[in-house]
Amino acid sequence: MTSKRKINVEMLRELMNNPHCIRNMSVIAHVDHGKSTLTDSLLAANELIAQADVGNKRGTDIGKVEQEKGITIKSTGVSLLYDTSETFFKHPSGIEQFLVNLIDSPGHVDFSSEVTAALRLTDGALVLVDCVEGACVQTETVLRQALAERIKPVLAINKLDRAFLELQLSSEEIYNNFCQWISDVNNVIQTYEDEAMGDLLVAPEKGTVAFSAGRQGWAFTLRDFARMYAKKFSISEDKLMEKLWGENYYDPEAKRWTSNSTSASGKRLTRGFCQFILDPIAKIFKTCMDNNIEELDQLITKGLNIRVSADEKEKLQGKDLLKVVMQRWLPASRSLLEMIATHLPSPVQAQKYRVELLYRGPMDDETANAIRNCDPNGPFVMYISKLIPTKDNSRFYAFGRVFSGTASAQKVTIMGNNYDPGSKTDLYVDKSIQRVVLMMCGKAEAIDSVPCGNTCGLVGVDTFLTKSGTVASSKESFPIINMKYSVSPVVRVAVAPKNPADIARLVEALKKLSKTDSLVQCTVEPTGEHIVACAGELHMEICLGELRDIMGQSPIVVSDPVVSLRETVIETSSQVCLSKSPNNHNRLYAIAEPLGEQLVLALESKSLDVHGDAKEVARKLVSEHGWNPDFSKKIWAFGPETRDTNAIVDGTRGVQYMNEIRDNVVGGFQEACRRGVLADEELRGVRFTLMDATLHGDTIHRGGGQIIPATRRVFNASLLTASPRLMEPIYTVDVQCPQSAVHTVYEVLNMRRGSVVEEMSRPGTTQFNLKGYLPVLESFGFTEALRAATSGSAFPQLVFDHWSVLDSDPMEEGRARELIRASRRRKGLDADIPPLDRFLDKL
Repeated sequence: MTSKRKINVEMLRELMNNPHCIRNMSVIAHVDHGKSTLTDSLLAANELIAQADVGNKRGTDIGKVEQEKGITIKSTGVSLLYDTSETFFKHPSGIEQFLVNLIDSPGHVDFSSEVTAALRLTDGALVLVDCVEGACVQTETVLRQALAERIKPVLAINKLDRAFLELQLSSEEIYNNFCQWISDVNNVIQTYEDEAMGDLLVAPEKGTVAFSAGRQGWAFTLRDFARMYAKKFSISEDKLMEKLWGENYYDPEAKRWTSNSTSASGKRLTRGFCQFILDPIAKIFKTCMDNNIEELDQLITKGLNIRVSADEKEKLQGKDLLKVVMQRWLPASRSLLEMIATHLPSPVQAQKYRVELLYRGPMDDETANAIRNCDPNGPFVMYISKLIPTKDNSRFYAFGRVFSGTASAQKVTIMGNNYDPGSKTDLYVDKSIQRVVLMMCGKAEAIDSVPCGNTCGLVGVDTFLTKSGTVASSKESFPIINMKYSVSPVVRVAVAPKNPADIARLVEALKKLSKTDSLVQCTVEPTGEHIVACAGELHMEICLGELRDIMGQSPIVVSDPVVSLRETVIETSSQVCLSKSPNNHNRLYAIAEPLGEQLVLALESKSLDVHGDAKEVARKLVSEHGWNPDFSKKIWAFGPETRDTNAIVDGTRGVQYMNEIRDNVVGGFQEACRRGVLADEELRGVRFTLMDATLHGDTIHRGGGQIIPATRRVFNASLLTASPRLMEPIYTVDVQCPQSAVHTVYEVLNMRRGSVVEEMSRPGTTQFNLKGYLPVLESFGFTEALRAATSGSAFPQLVFDHWSVLDSDPMEEGRARELIRASRRRKGLDADIPPLDRFLDKL
């Protein structure tokens, strides 16, 4: 068992000095697969919650809304002590005490940004899979995120009690399910082969797969049973672990292990995993559920060597008795912490291969070397992944990971997430860290300093950060690379105070909301409207709830939700468009054409890094995307700045002064990318080419005041002549339902312009998995409608997947035209699309 000593800050601080004994890990999974419930066992081992509350308390769900809804919304950090001195476990290094910095993260896709924030700070991940539902869509999403961050996974197949009690599967059926889920997880892992990290595939016989029942607080790995049976079979634990999985059977006649499922006499043999692990567990289940106390007495005293008092046997029945027996036989904390300590890397190991994905500066500078070596005496560098509000909501703890040096009250340089090396934007020099705190399930415990390899919170730097950023002691240090989110804020509402006098309070509340949530975007439209953009309906509901809490007694008015759209073109401009500058002394000629979906996806995924080496970008554009070699070398910019999904190319030949107007043309291009001509929405997948220009010889007549408006007009004209179209966001829908509800799911999706693209039955169950697409515009109320139509048996998961061009031509009456009118009216613009002659000039 883990030590029952109650941990305190002094004990944890002492362990922090030895980075070899530290494990930073996240718990990640699909929604409702039991992350917080299983984490309870680890909290109870450190007396942070009572043992009796394991599986019911959900100690890492600290918010009122989280407890009410029964789902995790915010990722929560806690530091745990694992003392091996009182256990059978001996770590190869000889270390007896481990410090486990654990972050429990949400499973719902709307809160994926919290998973991203957790993964950035950790080196390992405990991936949970429901033993009935298997590896679902969000399991794959978060696992891919973890592997992209070079985070090593271990697996726990959870909710085994469902297999025994709810489905009453045979041991062989349970084993086959396990094989399927492990294979599904390994299929994802195989796509991220990385020499720096070695073999990442999980396997029970290696000890990297645990089997658990979080609600009942028990778990095991093959090593637990190998220990029990090693003496009986006179075989080493490692060898026996291999025998307890796969096509291995014990032949009692020959008294040896064999790979044949029949004995020499033709008798059918039981698989080793089923015979020596699942069957004994099933027997305990049946005995407890039947309240057969006599048989239970024999099992626990002779077979299991555990103690259950007479009082407990008398008072407890069925599931309650089962929970006590299983917890004492196979305590979850023992198995999970042993797996974490053995198979997840320490910061010393992990930072060696993670530094190149984390640090923006040269890999041989002082800071990079200090991060690589996890040097507590090097320059202090800490990445802040999220801001946690204080109890009174007045300030924020900046929560993050110290990657080099030591966090303490000191003067630092703060680099926000909009900072670029060499610029002064979002850069704050000589600011003070007031205090350092340890975050323990939402409580802040004061601590004097925290060396590298650990997570902690800073007090005093929140006023300089909007969401995330880097805090460093050296002005020479580069920032840590910004996080990439797997979801986009595509659902928006306008908010306003009921009492206009409260507008200043609303502005302040929106600033706080923006800091509280990594993904939410709070912006002001040109009309003065305050817009809140979120990932989905549930995310919006939670964010608006938080906003109302911050506003207190001041009520707010919320508009109906609207969806972010994009504008694009599907053809090349039908003519070369001309626009003149306001003084008529300069002329710009341009066309617009589609950039190509494959290139746009490469830009969005950052697999083509347009801010990297220009020659390499040009080479890839020619070889992979079929660009003209001349044009690939004459790209002026990609835009808009944050997304880079459009491009501008200089296609002119022999025109004087082009380099002098370049910055102003790029400024006009960026503005055109941010606000398209149809609905004032962002452009996506458009390439503008400057074909020619006539420029005044005098610099004063071709300044920004002349060139920027001309650029905007010529690009708007070229968009209108290139068959412009609206794009709408599309969700991937993953629905789990029984066979009887499949037809109803099809009907509900079809009514909302959705479609099913894949239908798959789950082996060993009556459950089906349907995968399809649903326009975000049609998604409001979809979850409720589907659950009502299927009497609650179908559970959908919506994940933003891609942008799709609306079939409707915006130049004719139809759906696209209606959306454009609604969008323009909402933004205070004329309802109709501006005519071409407003932008197109004649010679």
